[in-house]
Amino acid sequence: MMRALWTGASGMIGQQFNINTIANNLANVNTTGFKKNRTDFEDLLYQTNQLAGTPATELTVYPTGIQMGAGVRVSATPKEFTQGPLESTGSVSDLAIEGEGFFRVLNLDGTYAYTRDGSFKIDDNGQLVTSDGYRVLPELILPPNFVRDSLAISQDGRVTVKVAGNDTPIQVGQIELYRFVNPVGLDAIGQNLFKVTNASGPAIAGRPGFDGMGLVEQKYLEMSNVSVVREMVDMIVAQRAYEMNSKTIQTSDTMLGIANNLKR
Repeated sequence: MMRALWTGASGMIGQQFNINTIANNLANVNTTGFKKNRTDFEDLLYQTNQLAGTPATELTVYPTGIQMGAGVRVSATPKEFTQGPLESTGSVSDLAIEGEGFFRVLNLDGTYAYTRDGSFKIDDNGQLVTSDGYRVLPELILPPNFVRDSLAISQDGRVTVKVAGNDTPIQVGQIELYRFVNPVGLDAIGQNLFKVTNASGPAIAGRPGFDGMGLVEQKYLEMSNVSVVREMVDMIVAQRAYEMNSKTIQTSDTMLGIANNLKR
């Protein structure tokens, strides 16, 4: 059986995976804080028929080898943590990170998760929570009689409000950010959340604007960093690569048919 059949099949499987990744990027083009995935490929094992440097005569060696590749496979789908564009919303509880860092939230099971999605809400207890109700850490509890429009969050994360009957702002909390040595190693778990892994390293806490942390921008949201034009171009390339790999399978099948018809 011709090796090209299996090699071409591996190429088609790889490009199908690539299209799935592109489809997910395009589906999340309007997802707040979303970071696009990229598909990385690597070649498979090689069958070596002649090793480069093998003696050809007493005085010479073969300058190149003879190797037969076995195809391709997906090696990784890393996220690209480039800055997404900031969009003004006018909501006092919306926060965007300009630069490096993540917000920390508390999962229902008591574990920590991290997000770039700052579309926070204020619940009935005066706490800052995500759209799914996860509490933002460190916990921020606003006074019960605070004036909503007076809520102010500075670029370095200081939270101040005014309470009814008092025009002097009071500080009620401090927003913290968290960064990682290798953010690409984070595990995406859905709901715009990431979890720590051994590859990402532990979370490093810091104050916005200090120690390499980004700034917090109130009344803004960070949008997806997906470029629609780039994804469409990548889709065309993947589609053509899929088609070309299918042609190698068709050509191999034709060649096998010719060989099969040599004797009738």
